[in-house]
Amino acid sequence: MPSRQPAPWLVKQAPRKPWPCCLRSVTAASQRAAVRHSTYRKGGLRLEKDLTAIGREILETARNELYVNLPYLDAALCSLTFTPGNETQFVATDGQKLVYSGAYLSDRFLRSRTLVNRIYLHVILHCMLRHPWRRQGRDSALWDLSCDIAVESILDSLDYPCLRGSGALPLRQSLYGQLRRNMAVLTAEGIYLSLSRRTLSEYDQGRLSREFFADDHTLWDPPQGDEERKKQSQRWEDISQRTQTGMETVLAGTAQGGEAVYEQVKVANRESPDYRSFLRRFAAIRETAAVDGDAFEYGFYSYGLRLYGNMPLIEPPETREDRRIEDFVIAIDTSMSTSGALVRQFLSTTYSILKSTETFTRKMNLRILQCDDQLRSDRELHTLEELREYMEDFELAGGSATDFRPVFEHVARLQEQGALRRLRGLLYFTDGMGIYPKKRPPYDTAFILMEESAIDVPVPPWAIRMVLTAPDLERAAREEGVWEEDSLPPEDLPIL
Repeated sequence: MPSRQPAPWLVKQAPRKPWPCCLRSVTAASQRAAVRHSTYRKGGLRLEKDLTAIGREILETARNELYVNLPYLDAALCSLTFTPGNETQFVATDGQKLVYSGAYLSDRFLRSRTLVNRIYLHVILHCMLRHPWRRQGRDSALWDLSCDIAVESILDSLDYPCLRGSGALPLRQSLYGQLRRNMAVLTAEGIYLSLSRRTLSEYDQGRLSREFFADDHTLWDPPQGDEERKKQSQRWEDISQRTQTGMETVLAGTAQGGEAVYEQVKVANRESPDYRSFLRRFAAIRETAAVDGDAFEYGFYSYGLRLYGNMPLIEPPETREDRRIEDFVIAIDTSMSTSGALVRQFLSTTYSILKSTETFTRKMNLRILQCDDQLRSDRELHTLEELREYMEDFELAGGSATDFRPVFEHVARLQEQGALRRLRGLLYFTDGMGIYPKKRPPYDTAFILMEESAIDVPVPPWAIRMVLTAPDLERAAREEGVWEEDSLPPEDLPIL
C-alpha cells in the first residue's frame, strides 16, 4: 500500500502533532479564562458574573455590529434564537436556534471582538448556503471541513473592519490558491470533491479542521423528522433568495465589498434540475394505443347533434400521441476519477425513470456503453426486464484515462449499420475531464456531471452540461410514483 504524502499546500509547514478530537483542551482553557476574566471584587466580596447572560450580550453586540456593516444580511442575522445549552461547548445551530457556551464566547470576545463577529457570521452563512441539510450521503467529517473552508474563504475576502483579523494565514492562503486554480467559486460541494480526490491523511485533515474550526456541527443531524428538516431548509432558502434579490436591487449600492457573499448565495440558489423532465427532451411524438381522455371523436359528436338536436355523443379515441423514447444511448465514464457509488445511483435512478410507461415504449432500443480511453463494453437492451438483469450483474470495466471520442465513433458506426435509426440523444455520465470530439454529432448530447465539479469543465458549446446531485436523482426517481415497489433501489445494486 503506497504511503500517503502530505497535501501540496502543507509540505512546507513544520510538522506538529495533530489536534486531538476537536479542541478539547482549548475548551477547558476557554472556560478557565472566561471565569477568570468575569470575576471581580466589590466591597470585599468576590462576585462572579453570569456567563450565560454575558454570552447573550456578546451575541447581541456581534449581531448589531454586523447589521450596521452588512445591511444586506438583515433578515439572516435576525433569524436565529439565542439559546444557552449543554449541547455544545462552543456554538452550534440546527437552523432555528443558536446554542452557545457563555464561557467560549467570553474567551473569544476577550481575545478580539472580531473573532465573535466572524463566528456569528460563520454560523449564519452555513444556514444561508444550506450546508446542514446537504450532508446526506457524504462523509460527515470531510463535508464539515469543506463547509468550514467555504465559509471561511468568504470571511477572509470580506473587507470590513468588524471582520478583519490578522489576515489569512499561510496555510489558508496556500489552500485557497490550490482550490481557486480549478474553481471560480469555492463552494462546499466543489471543495468536498477536491479534498476527496486528494485522499487527505488523518494528520492533514486534522490540521485543516483545526485551522478552519469556528462552530460545532453536532446539531446538523438533530433527532427530528424529514418534514421539519425540509421546513428549515426551505425557510433558509427563502432568506437566501431574498438576500440575493436585495443585493441585486435596492441594496446594490450598500452591498459593496460583499461580492464573495453574493457569489456563494447565487450558486446556492440555482434552481435544481429536473432529471425526469430532462430525459423527456430526448423523446419524439409517437401514436400509441391508449384511450385519450382529453379528446373525443368529432364524428360521433356531430352525429349526436344531428340525430338528437342538442345531445352530442362523446366517444374518446382509442389512440393518443405521446412523447416516447425509442432509441437511446447511455455512456458511462469508467476512468479512475469516476466514483462507483455515483454510477450505481445514476443507473438506479435512470432505471426507475425508464420504467415509467409514459416515457419509454415497451419495446425500446437501449445501448449502454462503458468507456475510459477506449470502448470497454457495449450492451444492447430491448426491454426493462433486460435492463434490470443487466444492472444486477453490472461490472465496471476500465480504470484508465478519459477520452470521449471512442463512444461517438462507435455510435456513428452503429447508425451507419442501421442499428440506431431513431437516435434522439446520448447521455454521458462523467466527471467532465477528458478529450471531447471537435464536431457536433447529428443528435443531442448531454454530459451528466454528478455534483458540482471541482474543476470548471470546458464542455463543448454544442453539448448540454447538466450537474446533478444525489438529492436531485432521488427526487426524480420518487416523483409521481416513478419509484415503484419492484424498482431496483441503489442498495440492491452490486458494489463496484
